[in-house]
Amino acid sequence: MRTHVDYLSHRRNPSNQNGLVPQIMANPTETRELINTQGVFASHVMRNLLALVEKVAPTNATVLITGESGSGKEVIAQAVHLYSQRSSKSWVDLNCAALPENLLESELFGHEKGAFSGADSAKAGLFELAHQGTLFLDEIGDLDPRMQVKLLRALDGASYYRVGGVKKIAVNVRLVAATNQDLKVAVQQGRFRADLYHRLSQIRLTVPPLRERPDDILPLVEHYLADQNPARRFSPEAADKLRGYAWPGNVRELRNVVIRAALFASGPEITVADLPEEFVESSFTADLHTLSTLPEIEKDAIAKALHQNGGHQQRAANTLGISRRTLQRKIKSYSLGAPTGISLAG
Repeated sequence: MRTHVDYLSHRRNPSNQNGLVPQIMANPTETRELINTQGVFASHVMRNLLALVEKVAPTNATVLITGESGSGKEVIAQAVHLYSQRSSKSWVDLNCAALPENLLESELFGHEKGAFSGADSAKAGLFELAHQGTLFLDEIGDLDPRMQVKLLRALDGASYYRVGGVKKIAVNVRLVAATNQDLKVAVQQGRFRADLYHRLSQIRLTVPPLRERPDDILPLVEHYLADQNPARRFSPEAADKLRGYAWPGNVRELRNVVIRAALFASGPEITVADLPEEFVESSFTADLHTLSTLPEIEKDAIAKALHQNGGHQQRAANTLGISRRTLQRKIKSYSLGAPTGISLAG
């Protein structure tokens, strides 16, 4: 597997086999595909973002990547690593929202044998595993205050102890973090430490949602379809539906839709009838003319996904291409109660 940086630029026309060049191309009908990731960049805004990544990656500065859930923050984080001086070293990643608080410290900093019930052997933490490489912490906004303090000390270069340990450990790690939360608001509300926020955001990169970069939609569709079933293609009508959709779940939702359509299509051409019902039934897709703000679009999509899935949160989250935890936070934010006779506890 290649760990160095390598880009392929190619035209959308699959018959063009000889146009591979190792730089960003000016023609907006061309895309850049980042090797070893799921990143495809056709829009000017994403290609400009990637050019910025190329400038900041060789430094050792901490990078904070912000953007909506599913928008491609991890792809940008991987690009930071691949373009850095650490690209031949370890890439280690962790979703901070995926572990309970009592296990997160052990996962990050390791533990010694007997440190707690079930610790039958010593274990190196992710900081140790990422030594001289890159540690990517997704959903950094979900860290509890105690872990925020310990993370800040580690970022400032202080040695630390494994859980239950007596020997200090020193590591050299480049940290890249990501969040779909507004950490400035979290700081104001006292949920996130101001000093950690400033330490994390030495360099801040923002990934725009997919609805703000429609030129990326069809190249991404082609990319995922080529992986899933290169013999299939989308009809012009189906492609128009995909390009006109608001994509509240962003790139993750698009990938799920492409994979599902490729699996269940009855012929080589994927038609509108092969798409999920939210694309067939125009009532599901938010009307951009009547919904004046993006939050209204998102709220409408979430409400209809919950309704279609009988209020079951996990299925609704899968439909939208977001995590259940993110869905729960948005339900609370938009004050979306359960429809009559429906429970949201699923």
